[in-house]
Amino acid sequence: MAQPSKTKTGLLQIIDSALQKAVVQYKYMQANLPAGTFPKSYYPLTKKFETSNSTWWCSGFYPGSLLYLYEYSHDQSLWDEAARMEKLQEKEQFNKGTHDLGFMMYCSFGNATRIHPSKEDDEILLNSAKSLSTRFNPTAGVIRSWDHGKWKYPVIIDNMMNLELLFWATKYTGDSSFYKIAVTHANTTMKNHYRPDNSSYHVVDYDITNGTVIAKQTAQGYADYSAWARGQAWGLYGFVVMYRCTKDPKYLAQANKIAAFIMHNKNLPADKIPYWDYDSPDIPATYRDASAGAIAASALIELSKYAKDKSEAYLNFAEQTIRALSTRTYTAPYGENGGFILKHSTGSLPGSSEVDVPLTYADYYYIEAMMRYKALKGKK
Repeated sequence: MAQPSKTKTGLLQIIDSALQKAVVQYKYMQANLPAGTFPKSYYPLTKKFETSNSTWWCSGFYPGSLLYLYEYSHDQSLWDEAARMEKLQEKEQFNKGTHDLGFMMYCSFGNATRIHPSKEDDEILLNSAKSLSTRFNPTAGVIRSWDHGKWKYPVIIDNMMNLELLFWATKYTGDSSFYKIAVTHANTTMKNHYRPDNSSYHVVDYDITNGTVIAKQTAQGYADYSAWARGQAWGLYGFVVMYRCTKDPKYLAQANKIAAFIMHNKNLPADKIPYWDYDSPDIPATYRDASAGAIAASALIELSKYAKDKSEAYLNFAEQTIRALSTRTYTAPYGENGGFILKHSTGSLPGSSEVDVPLTYADYYYIEAMMRYKALKGKK
């Protein structure tokens, strides 16, 4: 019994060190962030710091990361910076042109009101949930993703991540319509996105006149038939949330099946940080996606609480992932990487966009995974 205890203590020390470094690194980013903008990425070869406005789907991750780091450190300046960003963000509560309001608003305002309950933040979240609900089509049984592209009514696996906002809205208001939309979307996704090997398509296109599937394709993966790494992580995380919020065993079963696909994939590297697509023909001479590893680790830590027979395996996998991400291979030194924590994420290789660069959501889910592990295994 002594060895597991030593291993656990060692990781908690690594996590504390990583979180302390993250606080300092994000203060560096804050000091260099142009006014009125949100961090998006950084290109180390050209030293270009890329920003966005509040409409970008990732606008909630920077304030969300600050809030987690405030929760860890109790450093008021982090809370103040998150609050400043949320002021820039709050108008997005009425944005009906995006399916990403869960990412955008729940990662920021959701964390804020969780830490310090706020009626104002709650109302912003409720309006966000109402806006998201307008994108639901009852005939197809899904929330529309993009309003652009070649598709009729596209739904991407990423959309599973936006359902938590709807569950929050039902809990806050008692209005079950939000809950029903989330459940219907998840059930339709489980039926149409997943293959027999428990991997997921990226995009499923629907005919909303009768709810039938027009096509199953990819946009960010290697091929229509391939398993885009971050998509598998989004699905895993999403179905863990579905089980937490409904306690329906079919969602736990689905999460377990997705976890098995990820953990036992023949193309998964030894350090558990996946290549950008599990079916890329260039493996191992291709890019990693640290964000996919971080998302999966965070999801597995929560899943370990529900799947008791697999708890040890899930935690062991998450531990290995966090250890890897906390090494110099993936964690940038202070003042480098544009102030982002993690290196080596891949946004969209087919689109030649954000390839082998830091990304805000990689940092967010890495911090979240560490905070979840600390809550589960040890105290600050």
